[in-house]
Amino acid sequence: MKSYRKELWFQTNQRRELINISREVQQCVNESQITEGFVLCNAMHITASVFINDDESGLHHDYEVWLEKLAPEKPHSQYKHNGFEDNADAHLKRTVMGREVVVALTDGQLDFGPWEQIFYGEFDGKRKKRVLVKIIGE
Repeated sequence: MKSYRKELWFQTNQRRELINISREVQQCVNESQITEGFVLCNAMHITASVFINDDESGLHHDYEVWLEKLAPEKPHSQYKHNGFEDNADAHLKRTVMGREVVVALTDGQLDFGPWEQIFYGEFDGKRKKRVLVKIIGE
């Protein structure tokens, strides 16, 4: 069994942003030369997420609206966490969206269902953050 590890770095221009990282993850698979196994992708920051869903702009808008209803950014004073930082809402949004995904690797390809893509979700951006890609298999 072989393993491969790589960190992907992202810096968003906005506080909240969704980025399709499927191509970058598939590139990691290609570099690894592992054709059968599993790919783990996880956000290495507690205000960011990695998740799987459809790459559709209306859905991305719906995420923004829904997450903002669940954990509104403002007023900052509504959260006990906010003091030195003002990102309590980002921690909560990450909890809802999840930390990581695991995708089967079959014949050197990410084994997705119809429309599935891997996304990096940033909820407290404008600074450099990373995603870990770990591939295990043969």
